[in-house]
Amino acid sequence: MEQPKFIITTDGHLRLGMVCQHKDLLVGSEQCLGGGYYQFDWVGNRLILDRASYDFGRPRWHLLDRLMVPASFRGLRIVYLYDDNEDFCVSDELDIEYYESHE
Repeated sequence: MEQPKFIITTDGHLRLGMVCQHKDLLVGSEQCLGGGYYQFDWVGNRLILDRASYDFGRPRWHLLDRLMVPASFRGLRIVYLYDDNEDFCVSDELDIEYYESHE
């Protein structure tokens, strides 16, 4: 069953999609630094990331300085919620670079 999942790649791309497995979001020989699930909080204008990928584990944000995000998500505050309800505000902690997706 497809679910809203995300991954972060070793080159810093945030990739989201409705997939069965997190590894389905990888392109070619890309490597992954973790992933989880996502949802949109339209009222709070946020992209909420949470939980962990069964394939790759929790995102390892500390290995990134910059996150490349599809331009269609520009204007949304990106937040990762840990299991203990601790928020990691990705938008504040990492440099965000937006790019035009050709998919």
